[in-house]
Amino acid sequence: MSANEQQAEHWNGSEDEHWVAQADRYDRQLAPFADALFERINLTSSDRILDVGCGCGATTIAAAILGSRAVGVDLSTAMLALARERATRSGLTNTEFMLADAQTHPFESESFDIVISRFGVMFFDDPTAAFANLHSSMVDDGRLAFVCWQPLEANEWLLLPGLAAAQHVPLPDLGPSDGPGMFSLAAIQKIQIVLASAGYRDVSIESIAPTITLGGGGDVDETLDFLLGTGIAHAVLDPAPPDERSRAVDAIRAAICERYEPGIGVLMGSGAWLVTASA
Repeated sequence: MSANEQQAEHWNGSEDEHWVAQADRYDRQLAPFADALFERINLTSSDRILDVGCGCGATTIAAAILGSRAVGVDLSTAMLALARERATRSGLTNTEFMLADAQTHPFESESFDIVISRFGVMFFDDPTAAFANLHSSMVDDGRLAFVCWQPLEANEWLLLPGLAAAQHVPLPDLGPSDGPGMFSLAAIQKIQIVLASAGYRDVSIESIAPTITLGGGGDVDETLDFLLGTGIAHAVLDPAPPDERSRAVDAIRAAICERYEPGIGVLMGSGAWLVTASA
C-alpha cells in the first residue's frame, strides 16, 4: 500500500461530500483557528505560501490575498474542485491547487517561504517523513505554522455530543493514538520529536482554546443536521439499530440545545495547538 492510501480513499468518499456541501459552515466553525494562524505568521506580499491539506481552499485563498503566490495541496478531488471555483470567483490569479500527497510529492526545493496548515497535517502515515518533505520545499529562513487538535477531552464540541450518544450506542474504536487521525499530534512531546527529526528549529507550541460556533451557526435543528452529516456521526450512528439511533440523536439534540444562544448558534469550547517553527 502506498503512503496515505487509506487517507486518500477516506477523503474521496462520503467525508469529502459533506465538507464540500457544508464548506461555508465548516469555514465559519473553524474561523477562530484560521484567524489565530494568520495573526501569528504575519504574511507579506512577497511570501510564497504552501497550504497543506487545504480542503476547500479557504486558507489558501486568504493566504493568496496577502501573499505573492499560494499553493494548496490536498488528497480530495472534490474539495480541490470547489477550491478552484472559489478562487476563480474571488478573481485571484496567484493561486494553484494540486491533487498531491504532501508526504511524498516532489516539491521544488526552496520554492516556499511559509508552509501553513489548518488541521491538515494530522493524517500522515509517517509524519516525520512528511514534515521532512515539506522542509525540503522551504527556503533556508522559511517558516512553518499549523494548527492541530489537542486531545479529545480538551474539545467540548466533540466530547459533549459523543457522551450524549454514548448513553444509547457504543462509540467506535478511534484506532491507535499514534496513527493518522484527528488526534495524532495531540501530544506536545510528539510534535517536538517529529519536527526536530524532520529538521526544524525554534519550535513553539501555543495553546489556543476559542469558543466555536458549532456547524458555523444556525438554530438547534440546523446544527443537529450538520452534525449528523459528519463522518464521526456516521461512524457512531450508522451501525446502531433504528430505535437506539433515534434515542442517541435525541440525546445529542438535548446536549447541544443547552449550549444554544438565540441568533448566534450552538457555542462550545475547543482546544488546539498553534505550532510554529523555522526551517
